[in-house]
Amino acid sequence: MPLPVTPPFLGSRQLESPRLVLLGVPLDRTQYYRPGTGLAPGRIRLVSDSLETYSPDLHRDLSEVAFTDAGDVEVGGLRPEAAVEQITREATLFIQAGAIPILVGGEHTLTLGGVRAAHGQYPDLVVLQLDAHLDLATNDRGMTLTHGTVFRRIADEIGPDRLVQLGIRSGTREEFLAAGRSRYWSAEVRLPTPLRRELANVPIYLSIDIDVLDPAVAPGTGSPEPPGIGFRELVDFIYSLRNFRIVAADLVEVSPPHDKSDLTAIVAAKVLRELILLLG
Repeated sequence: MPLPVTPPFLGSRQLESPRLVLLGVPLDRTQYYRPGTGLAPGRIRLVSDSLETYSPDLHRDLSEVAFTDAGDVEVGGLRPEAAVEQITREATLFIQAGAIPILVGGEHTLTLGGVRAAHGQYPDLVVLQLDAHLDLATNDRGMTLTHGTVFRRIADEIGPDRLVQLGIRSGTREEFLAAGRSRYWSAEVRLPTPLRRELANVPIYLSIDIDVLDPAVAPGTGSPEPPGIGFRELVDFIYSLRNFRIVAADLVEVSPPHDKSDLTAIVAAKVLRELILLLG
């Protein structure tokens, strides 16, 4: 019997020249504690149908946005390095066509592919990471590319001065020393006014790890880390980026096997809806 086909994300339409493109990335290779992120793109799409297409906060509807769900990047069976190369190739095609790709993971390792694609088009790219963890380890269990080393690899490629990390509340001593070389890091999810001014006109890659939220809000993730922020604080921060030049984004680390009644998947779907409406 064939498996049921997962419907596209809420409000998606097949368009020749979309403004935004959602790409699922079911990557799940390096999460050794609580695997399951590879199931997230399909689950988030499925539960998104429980939401309305209209946002009362943004006064916009998904029918007003040129938005397409382009399906999944094929990363099954690929090692992290090969998967990142595949993600880079596919995201680059959409960026070169003038669209904003939003990658839906999958583990955080995928962000390196999205950043490479955006950095190839925008050499002055700044990466804005919302996360409980620094992910700045030099290696992880003998591997140089995992969900725990991905932002060290990104800093190696674009420079640590182009990395902003918010919501941080976990890391090794080595990682916090490395964070001192980043453009900015904070346990809070807010940008100081001087930094907001600096970032106002530069291209931004926005990466949202669902574990930036408190585990009470988003329990279905591979590495839950209490305490964390609430949903309202997260979406208000996203709204505060209204006039920023976000050229690509991702939402990662939802793990459906560890979720409760699809709570985390629904939270992720609503974050994506608001992000799509904001960028559209």
